[in-house]
Amino acid sequence: MTFDTRATEMEIKVSGLTKIFGDGETAVTAIENADLSLEPGEFVSLLGPSGCGKTTLLRIIAGLETPTAGGVQVRGRSVWDGRTRSTAATRPVSMMFQEPRLFPWFSVLDNVALPLRIAKMDRKTRRDRAARICETVGLKDFLHHRPTALSGGMRQRASLARALVTDPQVLLLDEPFGALDAMTRDALNLELMQVCARANVTTMLVTHSIAEAAFLSDRVVVLAPRPARITDIVDMPFDRPRDLDLQQSTQFQSMVGRLRHALSEGA
Repeated sequence: MTFDTRATEMEIKVSGLTKIFGDGETAVTAIENADLSLEPGEFVSLLGPSGCGKTTLLRIIAGLETPTAGGVQVRGRSVWDGRTRSTAATRPVSMMFQEPRLFPWFSVLDNVALPLRIAKMDRKTRRDRAARICETVGLKDFLHHRPTALSGGMRQRASLARALVTDPQVLLLDEPFGALDAMTRDALNLELMQVCARANVTTMLVTHSIAEAAFLSDRVVVLAPRPARITDIVDMPFDRPRDLDLQQSTQFQSMVGRLRHALSEGA
């Protein structure tokens, strides 16, 4: 099924995307003929059961996994030409994973500055930029700490800062706060929403949490169990900025119920 055909210029455009792992009798279809577009500055969540192909879709957009068929464009450039990845297409893209993936022998500041070091930016400039990003996500007082001295929430803040330090136009988030306690997750979701709004970054989030998807997103994409097929796209009717009180409203609970129903209908 095809959704979301729009005339405006798209930041991300997924067309007829299919991904099959393996071949013959052992082949597994992870994604089947997916079509999806994101506008510049939009926040979209992918919501679906475990193993339905959400992360695979994210990795193909990021240029980390090759598609079997179909294509992905970022800012008008094709990410894949066959099995060849376009560096130009993925340059504006940054991805944050479920685990922080911080180097334990680096300070927070040096972990955050690492993408700029790889890009051969001079030391002072990259550390100054990393320090500014760290302050934005609440790490001003932890620049010289090692990751092992930080809480799980602080490590994820550092991971988010590292994803943002290159000033990406597209931010891909693979359940970044799923392992955190509810209060820390709420706090980081608020910061994530504020940072993305300030940077006007186009964001795609993979999550299992219906409430998280409803709270953060402009639209929620509902996926069926494997192979991933888009069964519904639900607009979230909430004004921005949003605060946690929104989750207590009747309208919010109604949208959570609608998403839950869409998930059960697609199963």
